[in-house]
Amino acid sequence: MTVESEPVAGRYRLIREVGRGGMGAVWLAHDELLGRDVALKRLGHFEGVQSRVRAEREAQLAARLSHPNVVTVFDLAEDDDTRWLVMEYVEGTTLSRLAALRDGLPLDEAAAIIRQAAEALRVAHAAGIVHRDVKPSNLIVALDGTTKLTDFGIARGDADDTLTATGILTGSPAYLAPEVASGTTATPASDMWSLGGTLFQAVTGRTPYELGDNVVAGLVRIVHDDPPRLPAGSGPLGTVLAATMVKDPASRWTAAQVCDFLDTVATAPPGASLPLPTDGPDSTQVLPETPTAARPARPARRAPAARSRLVWPVMAAVLILVLVLGGWLLSRSRSPNNEPSATSTSTSGPAKGATGTPQTSTTQAAKPTAEEMTSFLRGYLTTVTSDTRAAFAMLTPSFQQASGGYAGYDSFWKHVHQATPSGIRADPEELTVSYHVDYAGPKKKVSGGSDDVRLQLVYDGAGHYLIDGEPK
Repeated sequence: MTVESEPVAGRYRLIREVGRGGMGAVWLAHDELLGRDVALKRLGHFEGVQSRVRAEREAQLAARLSHPNVVTVFDLAEDDDTRWLVMEYVEGTTLSRLAALRDGLPLDEAAAIIRQAAEALRVAHAAGIVHRDVKPSNLIVALDGTTKLTDFGIARGDADDTLTATGILTGSPAYLAPEVASGTTATPASDMWSLGGTLFQAVTGRTPYELGDNVVAGLVRIVHDDPPRLPAGSGPLGTVLAATMVKDPASRWTAAQVCDFLDTVATAPPGASLPLPTDGPDSTQVLPETPTAARPARPARRAPAARSRLVWPVMAAVLILVLVLGGWLLSRSRSPNNEPSATSTSTSGPAKGATGTPQTSTTQAAKPTAEEMTSFLRGYLTTVTSDTRAAFAMLTPSFQQASGGYAGYDSFWKHVHQATPSGIRADPEELTVSYHVDYAGPKKKVSGGSDDVRLQLVYDGAGHYLIDGEPK
């Protein structure tokens, strides 16, 4: 399928591919009937009744949810033997990418995102839907700060027993709840464990479990090791993590409890005694005067003596996990694209709507280079004079706000026809780029103007940069 192809279902003209993952490729498209941009998720070619039923199920489940924190599904379009899920196009960045670029988010920013994610899960669970793949790359943070949950490709409804009783492991391993890693059916409580893992990554910039290449050993760790924790300085978010990443599913907070707790935190004065939801891990908590975004330690390991008592249970668990993992790998190999999951409608790079979720691995992250930083700057100045909205996505959310939002940003750059840099000096140690720029435009307001600029960048270790400010 290419952009030169005929409109999908005679209506949706493809613009460009913006995402690719194990559950299908996603395109930005234009609905020629209603005159709006949409996201089209290609569900692949049908291989029998079962695949057709699964495509219909994803559309039906997601369409049952109409909420500001859930990506809206508009249609299930059929084109020859391929079906496309037609969704709301959200211009923004995945939480996984934001957390990686900034080595973890400030506590208040992470809390706002997790509160909205919990709201999306509250609505889904109330509708009888278990998402089963809650993770940072399935949360899109839009330009206005709204967080949306997407990708219901493996979600399960109340009446889906025949589609989920296959023994195949579903979900992303690093975020799986212990009971799901052991082969049992996912429940709303399983989603809450995954939300806790998502919170951990939002604050630290790391996945809750670094599984590496040995997924089976990683799943055994999830089942038997103590869950990761945030340090005491993380304030209320440490409480949320401790209340969601609990081994016993019945002891986890529900999505509604997380929402209520974070709402109380948002309105309570510093130092106030904070009542916790019923059946929480404690009865009260005192809010700190100034929360500290300290980096949590690595997940705790059990002492050798405790491990020795688990030898036989672990061996049995390994056997179960090998069987379950085999089904999961088989399902991934049969998916349209055997690649890491990518968000359906994320803008995360120089091109408008482009998606690229950094994947945490055990390999050492590459260091920034002056050549890459210079190339990023030139690409930014080329983009900003042709597509201000795409260029705006190359700024971190905090710098977007400091720039007066998109309206303030566009009010200047829309007058600039050309921005020519010279004397570029990139400092990989400080992650700064200094340069002189000459502006030219169709209006006298910017004709012949020039400026000396110094930009502060952030880097995710995988060759991706964003602009974080203009230091003096």
